[in-house]
Order: sequence, then C-alpha cells, then structure tokens
Amino acid sequence: MVAGHGSKMSRKMEEAIAALLTHRSIEEAGKAVGIGEQTLLRWMKTPEFDAEYRKARRIAFRQATSRLQHAAGAAATTLTKVMIDPNTPPAVKVRAAECILDHGLKAIEVEDIEVRVSELERAAEESKQKR
Repeated sequence: MVAGHGSKMSRKMEEAIAALLTHRSIEEAGKAVGIGEQTLLRWMKTPEFDAEYRKARRIAFRQATSRLQHAAGAAATTLTKVMIDPNTPPAVKVRAAECILDHGLKAIEVEDIEVRVSELERAAEESKQKR
C-alpha cells in the first residue's frame, strides 16, 4: 500500500493503517503514529482510507487463516489422541469426538457447496456462450 501518483493516501495514513492492525485500540494506534484519535476516526470515515484499511485487514486475516490451516493436521492429531487416551475423562473424550464430527461434517458441507458453485458457474458460462 504505497502512496502513488494521484493517490490521496499519505505515508502517515499508511502508517495509521498498519498501526490499526497491530494495536488494541484506535487511541493506541493514533498515538503510535503521532496523530490524535479524532483525526484517525475522521480518516477511517473516508472511502479511500476505509477501502485500504479493509484490504489490509483481509490480507492480515488471510495470513492468520493460512497459519490455522497449517496447524489443522496437528489439531486433528491432538483431538484424536485426547479422544482415544484411556486416561482422558469421559466428558473430554465426548467433546473431542464432537469436535471431530462437527469439523468433518462442515468439511463435507463446504465440499458440497464448492461442487454446486462450480456447476452453477459452468452452467452460467455455457448459457453465456449460447447467446
């Protein structure tokens, strides 16, 4: 996110977006970049700043999601170990089993949705080509 030719984003605004992603509050983010909370709130209401902030949040969230996906195998192994460990209390075993079943079901649902979307996209493309 670099301020380029014709951009209304200043370097300070870019720093503010980075600070918003790393600080606990708007006030802390403003202090970190040397601007007042009211200024930052005003910037957040502008369409360009808002769009860049949302873009940066999506990127940060995508990175966090990627890290979670990377750890999913270990999480599944942990749940399975807890579930089959004879020393695990029954209530914990049940909860681990519920997690495994819930996530398995959600995975199937997502796969089904992906298939349906692909079919709809294919049908839409065929319809478009027939015109």
